[in-house]
Amino acid sequence: VGSEMCIRDRYGNMPQQRGRAMAWEFLSKLQRGFGSITPDIAMDLGTANTLVYVRGRGIVINEPSVVALDRVKREVLAVGYAAKEMLGKTPDSIQAIRPMKDGVIADFRIAEEMIKYFIRAARGRRGVFRPRVAICVPTGITDVERRAVRDSALAAGAREVILVEEPIAAAIGVGLPIHEPKGSMIVDIGGGTTEVAVLALEGIVTSTSIRVAGDELDEAIDLYLKKAYNLLVGEQTAEIIKKTICSAYPLEREETMMVKG
Repeated sequence: VGSEMCIRDRYGNMPQQRGRAMAWEFLSKLQRGFGSITPDIAMDLGTANTLVYVRGRGIVINEPSVVALDRVKREVLAVGYAAKEMLGKTPDSIQAIRPMKDGVIADFRIAEEMIKYFIRAARGRRGVFRPRVAICVPTGITDVERRAVRDSALAAGAREVILVEEPIAAAIGVGLPIHEPKGSMIVDIGGGTTEVAVLALEGIVTSTSIRVAGDELDEAIDLYLKKAYNLLVGEQTAEIIKKTICSAYPLEREETMMVKG
């Protein structure tokens, strides 16, 4: 008993235990200070485009969710705009992939590489520690799909991953009074999913997630041109037509444009 007492301090702790406790306390303080060293990142990981917001800097990235992959070496050649330019124009050795489908991850490994690219591009040379990352997800995804998003972000270099439902993020972005005791409806039409939700008191009262959105509009335009004019166009051309002359609301004068295919 006497020999045991001699290796304990006045608080009853052994020096080794006290050293480990001090080390953990230091690491905890250091981790809490990461926010000032490495700014938090918010990511809207969409089927068509990915937006990245960095605290204090605003939106720093708005690029297509496309990855160009070398089929032989299985290496990533390009991400974002550079990869989208290759859609429909690549040789057999190169494949342009959309790792997101219907708002969720369809290809885990490629999605991880894409998230890693966007995180590195957003951080630049700022900070040496891994950032906290908030990612928007559809309301209708399963627990397995949620875990896939979280695991991809962690593997890509995030220190902590927070999943935010898309209707809440969209409502905050447009300034809806979701904290008040009255209903606010929002319709968020993305590339792969359409989110419809009623929000009140900082929560979702009711919602639905439909896996029909902008990509289906592009496909409809492609099919129409094929049937009506016997003209075959690619994804990018169909999207340009949609953004240029298409309207969900009847127009007084119909718009036209020249299309090549």
